[in-house]
Amino acid sequence: MATLEEIKKAKDAYREVILAMPNVIGVGAGYKVVSGQKTEHLSIIALVKEKIPASTLPSSGRVPSRIDDVLTDVVEVGELRALQDHRARWRPSPAGVSIGHYQITAGTFGCVVRDRKSGAILILSNNHVLANCNDAKEGDAILQPGPSDGGKNPQDMLAVLTRFIPLHYVGDQPEQPPTSCLTQVGIAFAQFFGMNKWLTSLQTPPSPVTNKVDAAVAKPLEDSNLLADILEIGPITSSTTPSLGLSVRKSGRTTALTTGEITVVDSTVTIGYPGNRTARFDNQFLTTPMSEGGDSGSLLVSAAALQAVGLLFAGSDKTTVFSPIQAVLDALEVTL
Repeated sequence: MATLEEIKKAKDAYREVILAMPNVIGVGAGYKVVSGQKTEHLSIIALVKEKIPASTLPSSGRVPSRIDDVLTDVVEVGELRALQDHRARWRPSPAGVSIGHYQITAGTFGCVVRDRKSGAILILSNNHVLANCNDAKEGDAILQPGPSDGGKNPQDMLAVLTRFIPLHYVGDQPEQPPTSCLTQVGIAFAQFFGMNKWLTSLQTPPSPVTNKVDAAVAKPLEDSNLLADILEIGPITSSTTPSLGLSVRKSGRTTALTTGEITVVDSTVTIGYPGNRTARFDNQFLTTPMSEGGDSGSLLVSAAALQAVGLLFAGSDKTTVFSPIQAVLDALEVTL
C-alpha cells in the first residue's frame, strides 16, 4: 500500500498531465472512494467539474486507474469560485449585495432595471429595503452596503429613492365602492320600514386590503457605479413565469447563492412587518427554504437560464416567499 509521501511524489510528477485532461480543474491526494464508501487506500485525486462517463471520453482524456502503481480516483467538485463577500462595499456594485435605506438595517440589491418612460437605470429591491416600510420619501439616501454592514451616510450613498409601491397593512381602511342610486333608494326604504335583514343583504362587506408586491426602485448617483451582473449568477436576459417544480436560484446579502424549487403558486399569504404590523398579499409563490433575514430584495432566477422569475420579500426557516417578476415590473413601470 502506497504511503502519503509516495502519493505526493507521483502526483507532483504527473500533475501537469492530469490537469491538461478535459474537465479536470485540480489534483491532490486523498483516500479512494468506491461505491460511495471511503477505503483505506491512498490515491491521486483528480478533481473534475462534473463526472462524465468514461465511454464518452477519448482514451487520452481518461484518468488511468493507476499511475506508476499508485491508485487514482476522480472526484466531482463542481465549479470552484472565489467566495465573495456580499456584505462588503462594492464600487461598481453588482446586484446580490447588501443595500438599504439609511434608516434600516440591510437588504439585497435585486437587479438593474430601466424606467419605461425615461429609460433611466434604476436599482430594484423591496419597499421595506429601500423605502423603510412606507416611512421614506423620494430622494432619501440609499446606502451600499446597508447600515448594519457598515454603510455610512453620505460616504456610502449609492443611490436615492425614486418611488415605491405603498404597503397596505391589515387594519388599514379599505376603499369602499360607490353606492348606486338604486341601492341608496333601497337602503332608505329598508330603514324606513325597519327591514334590517334585507338592509344587511344590500350592504356588501368591505374587502380586506391586499398587496400584489413589496417593491421599490432607486436611482444611482452615477450609472457607472452599477454592474448589470448579479453576483455569482451573471446578467439577466429575460423573464419567465413561475411554475410548480421549477428549479431556481438566488444571490442575496445574507445567504449568498442558494438554490431551490417552486412548491406553491397563486397563493394568498399574510406577512409580518416591523411594529407588529401584518400585510396580506395575493398571487404570490413559495419555494423551498432559500433565505434568511437580509436576503429581502433578491431576484429569483431560473436554474436553467438567465431568466428572472420573482422578487424575494419574505420567508421562514421552512419556505421563502416571492412576488412574480412581471407583477413587480408592471407595478413599478420598469423593464429588465
